Amino acid sequence: MGKGGDDLGTNKQTNGSESSNFEPFPPWAKDVRECEDHFGVSAEKGLTTDDVAKRHQIYGLNELEKPEGTSLFKLILEQFNDTLVRILLAAAVISFVLAFVDGDEGGEMAITAFVEPLVIFLILIVNAVVGIWQETNAVKALEALKEIQSQQATVTRDGVKMSSLPAKELVPGDVVELRVGDKVPADMRVVRLISSTLRVEQGSLTGESEAVSKTTKPVEENADIQGKKCMVFAGTTVVNGSCVCLVTHTGMSTEIGRVHSQIQEAAQHEEDTPLKKKLNEFGEALTMIIGLICALVWLINVKYFLSWESVDGWPRNFKFSFEKCTYYFEIAVALAVAAIPEGLPAVITTCLALGTRKMAQKNALVRKLPSVETLGCTTVICSDKTGTLTTNQMAVSKLVAMGSRVGTLRSFNVEGTSFDPRDGKIEDWPVGRMDTNLQMIAKIAAICNDANVEQSENQFVARGMPTEAALKVLVEKMGFPEGANKASSLADGDVLRCCRLWSELEQRIATLEFDRDRKSMGVMVDSSSGTKLLLVKGAVENVLERSTHIQLLDGSTQELDQYSRDLILQSLHDMSMSALRCLGFAYSDVPSDFATYDGSEDHPAHQQLLNPSNYSSIESNLTFVGFVGLRDPPRKEVRQAIADCRTAGIRVMVITGDNKSTAEAICREIGVFEADEDISTRSLTGKEFMDVKDQKNHLRQSGGLLFSRAEPKHKQEIVRLLKEDGEVVAMTGDGVNDAPALKLADIGVAMGISGTEVAKEASDMVLADDNFSTIVAAVGEGRSIYNNMKAFIRYMISSNIGEVASIFLTAALGIPEGMIPVQLLWVNLVTDGPPATALGFNPPDKDIMKKPPRRSDDSLITAWILFRYLVIGMYVGVATVGVFIIWYTHSSFMGIDLSQDGHSLVSYSQLAHWGQCSSWEGFKVSPFTAGSQTFSFESNPCEYFHQGKIKASTLSLGVALGGRSLVTMPPWVNPWLLLAMAVSFGLHFVILYVPFLAQVFGIVPLSLNEWLLVLAVSLPVILIDEVLKFVGRLTSGYRYSPRTPSAKQKTE
Repeated sequence: MGKGGDDLGTNKQTNGSESSNFEPFPPWAKDVRECEDHFGVSAEKGLTTDDVAKRHQIYGLNELEKPEGTSLFKLILEQFNDTLVRILLAAAVISFVLAFVDGDEGGEMAITAFVEPLVIFLILIVNAVVGIWQETNAVKALEALKEIQSQQATVTRDGVKMSSLPAKELVPGDVVELRVGDKVPADMRVVRLISSTLRVEQGSLTGESEAVSKTTKPVEENADIQGKKCMVFAGTTVVNGSCVCLVTHTGMSTEIGRVHSQIQEAAQHEEDTPLKKKLNEFGEALTMIIGLICALVWLINVKYFLSWESVDGWPRNFKFSFEKCTYYFEIAVALAVAAIPEGLPAVITTCLALGTRKMAQKNALVRKLPSVETLGCTTVICSDKTGTLTTNQMAVSKLVAMGSRVGTLRSFNVEGTSFDPRDGKIEDWPVGRMDTNLQMIAKIAAICNDANVEQSENQFVARGMPTEAALKVLVEKMGFPEGANKASSLADGDVLRCCRLWSELEQRIATLEFDRDRKSMGVMVDSSSGTKLLLVKGAVENVLERSTHIQLLDGSTQELDQYSRDLILQSLHDMSMSALRCLGFAYSDVPSDFATYDGSEDHPAHQQLLNPSNYSSIESNLTFVGFVGLRDPPRKEVRQAIADCRTAGIRVMVITGDNKSTAEAICREIGVFEADEDISTRSLTGKEFMDVKDQKNHLRQSGGLLFSRAEPKHKQEIVRLLKEDGEVVAMTGDGVNDAPALKLADIGVAMGISGTEVAKEASDMVLADDNFSTIVAAVGEGRSIYNNMKAFIRYMISSNIGEVASIFLTAALGIPEGMIPVQLLWVNLVTDGPPATALGFNPPDKDIMKKPPRRSDDSLITAWILFRYLVIGMYVGVATVGVFIIWYTHSSFMGIDLSQDGHSLVSYSQLAHWGQCSSWEGFKVSPFTAGSQTFSFESNPCEYFHQGKIKASTLSLGVALGGRSLVTMPPWVNPWLLLAMAVSFGLHFVILYVPFLAQVFGIVPLSLNEWLLVLAVSLPVILIDEVLKFVGRLTSGYRYSPRTPSAKQKTE
């Protein structure tokens, strides 16, 4: 459904992408008659019922397509498209099968054997649920687009006007009437203006900062969306005037439909975050390492489960032990469990969640967890101008009044960037001493004005044209005329108190509406002084052309000579070069025909007001009093934020739908460009950029870049090219036109206050305060989070190296399995989890935003760090295996008595060949105690190497836990780390001394002397790590010497 309409003559339908490149019939380039002929309709009568039925068959309903959602089954499968997850899944399945086949193997109780696969399955299920929840959020951006569409339309069919036809029933060729406040229901060609002017607010679609005047005149065929002045677009709003339009495109063929298609397309190209890519690479490397070690373990131990005799040089009489094969298969599974940091997904999620809380406190609301980390490596911020770098609230920044004599002007700078009358003041203003000339400017600005400003909670909102609202705010800043405040009976709480005062003094009796020919608006007022005046505001050149006099400071009038005219025009030129939109003010006595006019329709002069062509002659012989310069001002904090970006090595590119001169002036003011910098190669329109031969080279220029008059497709192309070039792109925006690029960027940032729902739903992060500087603060937070994540990932991996080394040595030496998989899982998940999470609370470096962004190929673990952790891991591996051997072979170690429990000692040779125990003659062992338990092996002494290893395993587990070096900083810098370590050891004591848990994990309580042994073997790891850190600091200059620039950097 929602196919739209392009060529009725051939019944040809095109989708959004085709129509953007080739339009069979461009209605904006044809006159009204040609459009009526092409669509087979008369603007007076509209379509017939039969025509509508036929076109419904061809074009479907006027609504946006609902994208086909990914099935739940497919979403679930996608969650397992991760190397680490696949390894975990394989380990869990194998563990489950082995537990089912032989739950008592190696002395494990049946319940113990099943704990490990069940815990791994639980981890995978939680991970999948979180992933699916994030995936389903992506579709909401498309749903939000539907909210923008109009619900009703006033349509003429069969010569009858239908006032509330459901907008989804519109077809190409329908004749629709639009009035002030209407939301445009489809893309339409304006065929007739009912009012003298028509203005449409289309900024959310095009990025323009002001409402756009529409006309019936055709434009060039290759005009961009902003240049199609005779077209109105679905989802935009009529703010002034009324008209009759012809529907040309519906559904997915409208401009908003194309945005919908672009969002869908961008969603399909979403890439993994830099951290996810690193973890995937790590997972793939881990798979290879696990495979190699497993193969090596099997090769070393193949003699234990597969033997043969050599006959005539050939192997014969093969003997295979299924029991031993299964045992070494279990060791391979234990290796997988030991090598994979199972707690990593949970710790990363926790750290990112903590990061989102910190960012929320800084007004950055993160919608997708991984974007927290992505922010930290942002290299380019592509920012929209209107509403992001600027306030999207028109404000007067300069007021020019007449001087005390002919040929002089007075200029006043006006502060403020919003519709709040209290925001800023007028510099050098004569408070309470306004002269007659300034009073006349205030009077015209207040009364020749249809806008209003209201306070909504803590915000001031314009009702009507933003330009006119800004003039009313100016009047409030100008204040009361001298002595006039006593005459007012208005309440102090009134937002526009001064404007209300002027309305009391000057009663408005007639309005001469603005039109595009004379470019001015006039009102007739009945003054409290008894005179009737005509007050006019409009384009300065047009108002000046119809003026014959000027009003001086004292209120006297002088003839407008050529010198004064040139002086005013020169001042106008200077202000226009600063991208200010200027409005002039003038007045005159009413024409003699209106001397007795009181607004009555019965008055003879009233007929002149019904014909707009008379307005120019009525607004003649004017007295010019002054003019103002308005603009959409930049936010106060943006300049510093952009300077911070430059310090942090982040480039800022401004991409806006607004016109070039306005955008350039704003960019110079906020520091994207220097005030006197040549920007001819840095400032291009969207069309000009698309014509550049080497676009990537253009984007590689250092410093700021500007792209004006940009359409959604241009924004997407710029983001795509930057990403292809290895940049990590953050895109900011607030309008519908920004949504596709927000979706495509590595991190899309939407405005929370001024942003459309479409932009918010397409984004990864929403700025609650619409403040560009919040992004910079969030980037700093993202960098800090990445550093902390790198710290705990390294910590967890170092722990796993020790476990792998332990199991490998166990298998290589042929001794019984020191630590069973469920114990390894406990170490990886519970006892490593809290300290790793606590590392996420490390405070950020003070100079974190003075360093360039990390490279996208920056490795999580450098060669030196890997060497350091290998050394520590090897020590932990040797220590865990060593303490296991010591318990079996020594009655004391380093003066610590280990014989108190009464266990029997064996030789190392016996321990290494424990599998041959059944063939040993006269082998006996005595019972030993562990806490309140006694272990006896009278019936089967060989069980001493199965169930009897429980004490030795507990000692190994204690060393594995104790062999951690967390002395990375003084404890008062991150007290959470001390708490986490306490929690970690506390949990270990719980499983040791709660009988049921001790049984599940296959461990027993330890005596004081046994704890002393654990400490004696564990503590050297801290000394080793500190020595390695010291060596690392000494050699850091050599290892981090400047590298040869990459090809890309050379280009730059």
